[in-house]
Amino acid sequence: MKKNLIKKFAETKSCFFHRLAKLTAVAVLLAAVAGCQTEQLTPANANKQMAKSTAATEAITLRAGDILKISFPGSPNLDTTQPIRRDGKISLQLVGEVQAAGMTPSELESQLVNLYASQLVSKEVTVEVESSTFPVYVTGAVLHPGRITSNHPMTALEAVMEAGGFDYTKADLKHVTVIRQEENGTKNHVLDLKSVMEGKTSDPFYLKPADIVYVPERFQWF
Repeated sequence: MKKNLIKKFAETKSCFFHRLAKLTAVAVLLAAVAGCQTEQLTPANANKQMAKSTAATEAITLRAGDILKISFPGSPNLDTTQPIRRDGKISLQLVGEVQAAGMTPSELESQLVNLYASQLVSKEVTVEVESSTFPVYVTGAVLHPGRITSNHPMTALEAVMEAGGFDYTKADLKHVTVIRQEENGTKNHVLDLKSVMEGKTSDPFYLKPADIVYVPERFQWF
């Protein structure tokens, strides 16, 4: 009888520690998963993603043909979706004609806050581009040079990839040039896309309409 009780106690003790080990393993796994999620959602990472999103938005200059979604959080009755006409303007309730082409979304938001100042409960206006297409050109040592049409913010590297990628037999990735027409004339922006592809540079260079991305050839000795 005593032996049976000892045996039963030993079995019960073994079962208890076996279950405890399982529960500990589950707890460790859950902690690891939580740790991974916390790492992905740190404020630093969130700020970094927000900065990239802001950079992409600021790369957009509104043009005729763009379709804008304009929201007034404090006065939803003013919400509207408007195309930018050929004259570069949109027509809005209460304030009439507003110049939009040539501005960034944030600049138009500030202008609308001022125009609607007396009507707004909350001094907040949001401008989103629902639809927009613009051309850029890629030439030089790429596989398929030519015109590319994009409907979203595009970086120089993305444009090269859309053109089939670099011709690695001769492309000079460290001196890719973006040729841009600005108010004061033509300006060249030289980019080191080799560093970007190697992950050494994180700041993307966003293109503007009609930009030309030129990939030069490496200098070769014969």
